[in-house]
Amino acid sequence: MLKRLMNKWKSVPLTVKVSVSYAVCSILQKGISFITLSIFARMLTTSEYGQGTIYSSWLSIITIFVTLNLTYGSFSTAMVKYENRRYEYISSIQGICILLMIVFSIIYLPFSEIWNRLFELPTVIIIMMLFEIMATTSIQLWSGKKRFEYKYKSVIALTLIMSVLSPVLSYVFIVHSDEKGYAKIIGGSLITIIFGTTVFVFNLCKGKKLYNREFWIYALKFNIPLLAYYLSQIIFNQSDRIMISHYSGNDKAGIYSVAYSLATVLNFVLTAINNSYVPWFYEKLKKREQKENESVSLMISILMAVLLIGVIWFSPEIIYVIAGKKYHEAIWIVPPVAISILLLFYSQLFINFEFFFEDKKTLVKASIGAALVNVVLNAALIPNVSYLAAGYTTLFSYVIFCVANYRTMMKLAEKENIKDYGFDIKKMMMLMIIFIVLSFAGMMLYNFFLIRFVIDAIAFVFLMIWGRKKSFSIRKLGRKEEKGE
Repeated sequence: MLKRLMNKWKSVPLTVKVSVSYAVCSILQKGISFITLSIFARMLTTSEYGQGTIYSSWLSIITIFVTLNLTYGSFSTAMVKYENRRYEYISSIQGICILLMIVFSIIYLPFSEIWNRLFELPTVIIIMMLFEIMATTSIQLWSGKKRFEYKYKSVIALTLIMSVLSPVLSYVFIVHSDEKGYAKIIGGSLITIIFGTTVFVFNLCKGKKLYNREFWIYALKFNIPLLAYYLSQIIFNQSDRIMISHYSGNDKAGIYSVAYSLATVLNFVLTAINNSYVPWFYEKLKKREQKENESVSLMISILMAVLLIGVIWFSPEIIYVIAGKKYHEAIWIVPPVAISILLLFYSQLFINFEFFFEDKKTLVKASIGAALVNVVLNAALIPNVSYLAAGYTTLFSYVIFCVANYRTMMKLAEKENIKDYGFDIKKMMMLMIIFIVLSFAGMMLYNFFLIRFVIDAIAFVFLMIWGRKKSFSIRKLGRKEEKGE
């Protein structure tokens, strides 16, 4: 049995192996996170656990300013543009990040007491945060290059080792410390810093340069205009909870947060798939063979839709298990937010096309516009209707974001004289309609568990049969690519 499975795995195309491997790795990471979350929640007081939340929030914000998110945006196009000089590009990006860290330190250190009141964190933790950001960036640059070369084993190994060691060291520090909140932060960060520093040195030895004028200009010119986009995404992710807390109280914000976390739990799958899919898609665009992407992108979209439907249909049971009866209201927020995630996935497919041709202006405008719409609608509906409306304002905002990016992709395709941009939009729209209908059908059946279970069981059998047929066609495509046909 095992031998037969191994033979089947060997026949799977390399691109599919990479996608599946990263997805499995992400699932294992998420599983470890859920286990450690319950352990640390019991070891720490709510105040101590909150210190970690504050640290994570500021980490995501400061990362944007200290790295300009150079591991995204310009990075994928640079891996294509500078195909034979990838390590030199990576080491140069590390040079930019070092310079930005120095600038941040010059602004921060002389006025650290003032900044610390804003951050609600001590100076030693902020300094450690800077080193963690640098370490994380080095790992992301290294792993990004590996993804473009379809070398996934070393990336997955490092990811899983760090995922295990970080909570273990945090646990040891918590047990032997009086400042348990900071002990958890330091334990996790140290593992990242140790491995990230090693990778930083490796990247530098391979690339040999921290400064390359051509690379610096290219990366900065590409990513600086995207800062508004990255910041707007933070507003997108955080404004709902902040405004619900303001208008409806912390208890409602807590309920919404549980629902939002459940609805977006598959974001890690989205990220894993997109990271391994982009190199293949860019290679096809480069060769003007993007027609093959129609079936691939549609199949990935179907996978995301099926996973999200599973979350939506069984959200009452999932929320009861992870949070209890007091969070029951959260079930009504899951469907609209989950639909938003599929729209976000569609948007990401279109954004990949935009990034390949280095178009950023519309993306920035679309993200800022969608974020503003979200904030305005929340201000109008949360106090006057219900905090549950926040789920639907999120959905409406993502509709705007998706449509704007689709229109931009169409204009770019016309500009680049590309008649076939590699997406079967009619089928993707049909999938979205079916997905929305099934989502709200599931919501209507929330009080009828047995009916939902029977329908899902029948659907599962159908999908298994369909999946076997599709896996055969994927293997056939893979053998064709490997033969160079």
